[in-house]
Amino acid sequence: MLDGRWRTNIEKGLKPVGAQLLRAGFTADRLTAMGVVMSAFAAVAIATGHLSLGLLLLVLTGLPDALDGAVAKAAGTAGPRGAFFDSVADRVSDTFLLMGVAWFLAETHGGLMPLLPMAVLGSSLIISYERAKAEALGFNAKGGVMERAERVILLGLGLLFQGLLIPVLWIMLVLTVVTAVQRFVKVWGQASQERPPTPMQRRAARRRAARATRVSSSQWRQNLQARRQR
Repeated sequence: MLDGRWRTNIEKGLKPVGAQLLRAGFTADRLTAMGVVMSAFAAVAIATGHLSLGLLLLVLTGLPDALDGAVAKAAGTAGPRGAFFDSVADRVSDTFLLMGVAWFLAETHGGLMPLLPMAVLGSSLIISYERAKAEALGFNAKGGVMERAERVILLGLGLLFQGLLIPVLWIMLVLTVVTAVQRFVKVWGQASQERPPTPMQRRAARRRAARATRVSSSQWRQNLQARRQR
C-alpha cells in the first residue's frame, strides 16, 4: 500500500543521492548485498535480546534497499537482473529478521509462541510468490494492506516497544493473510476475463489457417483431377 503510493516520489527524490553514491564507487548490487548482511546482524541482535540495537540495524537495513534502485538508474544498469537480485535479497532479509524474532520469543516465552513470527514469514512469502507468478503470467498482483514496507514498519514498532511485539506480530499475520487473499482474488478476476490473443498466438493462428487453406486447395485439385479421369 505505502509502496505503491510513495515509491515513485521517493525514487525521484533519491536520484541525486544515487548519482553521488555512484561517483563514490558504490554499485546497486553492492548496496543490495549490504542490506542482506545488515539484516543478518539485525537478526542476531534481536535473537540475543538486544532489541534496541536490532531496531537501529533494521532502520539502517532499509537504506541500501531504498538506494540500490537509485544507483542502478544513475549508472544505467537498471534491468531484470538487478530486479531479480533485489527481490531475492528482500526475501532473504525478511527470513533473517523473522527468524531472529522467533529465536527471541523461544528464549523469552517458549511454547508455541515462536511459531507466530514463522507464520508471518510464511504468509509474506505467499504474497511475494503470488506477485511473481502473476507477473510471469502477464497479470498484475501489486497492492494489498500489508506489503513489505508496512511489515518492516510494524516490526520496528514492536522492537521499539517490547510489550507490543506479540500484538504487533498478530496484526502482521492477520493483515498479511488478508493481503494474500486480496492478491489471489485480484489475479483470479484478471485470469477469468477473456484476454485478447498475443502477437505470437495471432501468428500461430494465421499459420494454421494458411496450412488449412493449402490442404483444402490441394484436396480440391485432387478431386478435380479424379473427376476428369472418369
